Amino acid sequence: MAAASPDSGDLILVEPARPGSQVAVVTINRPEALNALTRSMMISLAAAFRRLGADDGVAVVVLAGRGRSFCSGVDLTAAEEVFKGDVTDTTANPVAQMELCPKPIIGAVAGFAVTAGFEIALACDLLVAGRSAKFLDTHAKFGIFPSWGLSQKLSRLIGPNRAREVSLTCMPVTAEMGEKWGLVNHIVDDSQVLSKAIEVAEAIARNNHNLVVLYKSVINDGLQLDMEHARALEKERAVNYYNGMTKEQFTNMQKFIQGRSSKAPSKL
Repeated sequence: MAAASPDSGDLILVEPARPGSQVAVVTINRPEALNALTRSMMISLAAAFRRLGADDGVAVVVLAGRGRSFCSGVDLTAAEEVFKGDVTDTTANPVAQMELCPKPIIGAVAGFAVTAGFEIALACDLLVAGRSAKFLDTHAKFGIFPSWGLSQKLSRLIGPNRAREVSLTCMPVTAEMGEKWGLVNHIVDDSQVLSKAIEVAEAIARNNHNLVVLYKSVINDGLQLDMEHARALEKERAVNYYNGMTKEQFTNMQKFIQGRSSKAPSKL
């Protein structure tokens, strides 16, 4: 991937985690406004994920916010421009592009993830949260109807009763609550959020890239189905995967497994 790619007046930054890394770091870079999103920033963020999803040099994406907030939501000074736009236009919808991105996305959340910022966090595959992190849904407070999936995703992650309370009372979800409820994967000091997210991303990037993409897809697609149909989906894709492998690929896989086994005997 390119060394760095500025978007929307340097408000959305894309750069490798380190030189030569296959981990891309996307940064929402408007700290003076707590990373509130304008429409042009939303378009740029969506475009960044579309590009990274198609970039063969990128295996995993980390999403972070500069300063003391991950993302404080939509810039309400431009609310009409944002909310009266074409909600079916996925090119301007960062959540839609994150959901379409085949690469794993790790959210590095320090500070506030508010409303649209909460929805962006929910579009990540894993979340690393700083101790200061707070997830807050203020749709009901400000009379904004959710359109990026929060009303449906949150209940499936933390349970319907908790989700109703979070959304209808606008109560903040702390990092500790999020970890307890299954929303957050890791809690670290705020200063370590990005480095921990990159550490997790690099652990993923060391694995078979093709299988990681296929595995993410079958997990996410299966979540849309009941267990019976999800198991059938897994079986169907497994059959297609193995049927599509050449004899050489099977041989290489066996050599790789044998090589790993000789270095580290199986504990099974």
